[in-house]
Amino acid sequence: MNKIIKYVFYDIIRNKIVLAYTLFLLLLSFGLFNLGGSPDKAILSLLNLVLLTVPLISIVFATTHFYNSYEFMELLVAQPINRKKIFMSEYLGVACSLSGAFILGVGVPMLIFGASITGLYLLLTGVFITFIFVALAFLASVITRDKAKGIGIALLLWFYFALIYDGIVLIILYAFADYPLESATLAMTALNPVDLGRIIVLLNLDVSALMGYTGALYKSILGSLWGIGLAFGLMLVWAVVPLASSGRIFSKRDL
Repeated sequence: MNKIIKYVFYDIIRNKIVLAYTLFLLLLSFGLFNLGGSPDKAILSLLNLVLLTVPLISIVFATTHFYNSYEFMELLVAQPINRKKIFMSEYLGVACSLSGAFILGVGVPMLIFGASITGLYLLLTGVFITFIFVALAFLASVITRDKAKGIGIALLLWFYFALIYDGIVLIILYAFADYPLESATLAMTALNPVDLGRIIVLLNLDVSALMGYTGALYKSILGSLWGIGLAFGLMLVWAVVPLASSGRIFSKRDL
């Protein structure tokens, strides 16, 4: 299993798209830290980038890689190797390489410019989001053998979590504005890993003061170390559930 992970990892880090992704994050991070005036302002700008770009790159690249690796996986399946090990090796190889590109592109400028603990939360959020959307990409890939359909499903998932879900929440909040929805809002946040990552970073930037009573509620529940651990635990669930589902489908289907 380790040999397969190493092979997939080294194959991906030589990919021009991953190199371009790393360079893009590196240049943009240096630019924002140079122009932002303070590390916290740069982190706030980087947060918007991370929550849109990282999920998109992760889900599209992972879906494309999965379909392009079909022949390689068929070769491995013909060997006396457990299917679950093959699937997990592919997943860990893709997720770790993309996470490494993200840490290199965003983490190096943070170290140079001396970002606070909030920078660490941003890095952890980016890594978790990478693992989550690679898992969602693999789930989209095993649902259908058609590459175009798989990429379409992946893009719809990104579009839903990054854009549509927030619109649905705003509609609900507007429609039931006369009712106390603070606890419901917190529950709805847990249903979207992108929102979870956003709340974790914003609370540590003290932006919760601008969010009214709901922000105070977030701060009281997720502002402590226990609350942050709970938020990252929920993000871990978001990675494990689609990964386990896709692994089960992969183990039973005909390649």
